[in-house]
Amino acid sequence: MSAGTGDRGGLFVDGADSGRESRGGPGRGAVAGGGTVMFSDAPGVGGSPSTVPASGRPGAADAGAASVPRARPAPRPRAGGVPAGPLGSGRWGKIAQRIVPDDLQPDVLRLELTELGDAFRAYQRRPEPDLAVLAELHDRKARAFALWADVTDDASLWEEAVRAEAAARTTREMNANRLGIEVDGDGPVVDRLLTRGQGAHARGVLEYVRAHAPLPGAEARLAVLMLTLRAARAGTGNVTGQDLSGWLQGDAERVIQELADVGWLRLPEGVDAADALDSRPEEPTQVTVPSLLPAEPRPIPFGKITRARLSGWAQKVVGDRKLRKKKAGAATRLLAVYTAAHSRPDGRLGERVGERVEGAAGDGVGLDAVASFCGLRPEDVAEHAEVLVAAGWLADASAAGGRLRGRLGARVLPLSGLV
Repeated sequence: MSAGTGDRGGLFVDGADSGRESRGGPGRGAVAGGGTVMFSDAPGVGGSPSTVPASGRPGAADAGAASVPRARPAPRPRAGGVPAGPLGSGRWGKIAQRIVPDDLQPDVLRLELTELGDAFRAYQRRPEPDLAVLAELHDRKARAFALWADVTDDASLWEEAVRAEAAARTTREMNANRLGIEVDGDGPVVDRLLTRGQGAHARGVLEYVRAHAPLPGAEARLAVLMLTLRAARAGTGNVTGQDLSGWLQGDAERVIQELADVGWLRLPEGVDAADALDSRPEEPTQVTVPSLLPAEPRPIPFGKITRARLSGWAQKVVGDRKLRKKKAGAATRLLAVYTAAHSRPDGRLGERVGERVEGAAGDGVGLDAVASFCGLRPEDVAEHAEVLVAAGWLADASAAGGRLRGRLGARVLPLSGLV
């Protein structure tokens, strides 16, 4: 298994010492066959945890300053897990390519290791990964292997515990990064529509539209954006009259016909722009974007789930109720799309070049790039940004020094592109 670290949880040892000195120093209970061991998977249970540095264990000098959480009582082994008592003839517990001895004591440790091995194998069979679940499994492994090392005096088991702890930390950080939240952040968790990777794909689509829109006007660029997202995978996509009129309002027929006339859009034989505007959800019009038909290399390389998610994201932005109430035109709605795609998890506008965030924190986005995407002159961007502020899309905005700075309003933070 790969990745993650446990930052909470531990072992609580409560039992009589059987003559074996505890190696964890003062405050740490002895581990012996007659002791009672409790594993914890629920945060915040019991007293204050204590930790034992990895460097204080034999064979763990190269493990850095990692430490395995040690002291916290926990629930009994889970219902439905490995039953108490012998495992049965021919039944061996196995975890991390290690056989769990059938005479390992305390018995609860043997059962936890066996159940945990089964849990890791079950996770590998899952159709979809769940990093939160994987991090918890690594946490449990770190605690169990730390106790196993104490019981058997095997330094290699302690090293495995430290690796599991590091894996849990990495997994938890990966999950937080995917969701666009801070690890152990104190703020409310925002239910994001896009993952960070999907946000990067969204910015890729916006750049593709900026560079390849066949007509200069904002209305045409908005149509190109929405149709590109519909046809990104196969070069074809279904649209209805409601879609087209929602995106382009009174300009829909003219814009669709212009895109067809220049060859960027292909309508079905015998269908014109007026017919497309009459199409209903039960009988949509299938349009073709020749430049997006499958070829190698693909101009927009992402899967069908990402395509659907990005199309839904753009639809939410363009169809925002408060933007409609402000009668926001195509250029303003394109600016809404651009600012959402180029915002950090906290809503501040920013750009990413490769793996480096351009400019200082909250430094905004370049006016030239914004204007080019929206079909505006750079000096006109501020006027449209003011409309977004009035609609609550942006909490604040300023255009100066060739940059548009600001941050998304709280109500649209779920639409952030997670730069």
